[in-house]
Amino acid sequence: MSSTDGAGPLRVLFAGESWIKHTIHMKGFDQFHNTEYEEGAGEFLAALDREGFDVTYVRGHEISSRFPKTIQELDRFDVVVLSDIGSNSFLLPDETFQRSERSANRLALLRDWTRAGGGLVMIGGYLSFTGIDGKARFGMTPLADVLPVRMLDHDDRIEESEGVKADFDEPTHPVLGGTPAEWPPLLGYNRVIAKPDATTIARAGEDPLLVVGQAGEGRSVAFASDLAPHWAPPEFVGWAHYQKLWASILSWAAGGRP
Repeated sequence: MSSTDGAGPLRVLFAGESWIKHTIHMKGFDQFHNTEYEEGAGEFLAALDREGFDVTYVRGHEISSRFPKTIQELDRFDVVVLSDIGSNSFLLPDETFQRSERSANRLALLRDWTRAGGGLVMIGGYLSFTGIDGKARFGMTPLADVLPVRMLDHDDRIEESEGVKADFDEPTHPVLGGTPAEWPPLLGYNRVIAKPDATTIARAGEDPLLVVGQAGEGRSVAFASDLAPHWAPPEFVGWAHYQKLWASILSWAAGGRP
């Protein structure tokens, strides 16, 4: 897969989809603790690798040290993807939270970079958009200016344990890359509201699932459900068109790059 200028592979910065679990085991009178590190984007990243994309992965705990702090650093990429990682990870880097030093607002930089022609994709999850208990809070950040959706001011999760099917308003839109407008059921999503000048591609009932929009010279995409379990069940992750769908979404988002 070529970059938008045909000079090489699409350059992707992917941030999020990692976590640390601290578990307490209770066995009668006794208890013990254990800690585990996990990542959720394995199949997604493998799909991008098979497409030939040049992917830089910044895990949640690495954002303070590795996520770009300047427009020049962001310019190394064609598209930036945020998935299941809250705004505090960008707004409270170590130098500010631990040492009370001033630092660049990385979400403001990402907004400005997108307006200048960058591609931005936000994928849903418990710490995307507004998120669980309102903790992701992207609607209160500069990034809200360039996302194609407005966000709720409270917990925005819609849990659909029975499964929800997508309905398509724009089944032939190029962001879908010719993939079938017939997704396997999803198990939930973040409730968002499409902006008036955005295009809703797919919906769950009246709620947008996939929304695209122009942001200055750049493009932005909101995919309100997940790329991995639990909202994206094995049927979705293992879908024959999973790889092509994500490759198309990222390529479309990067289409504004000079």
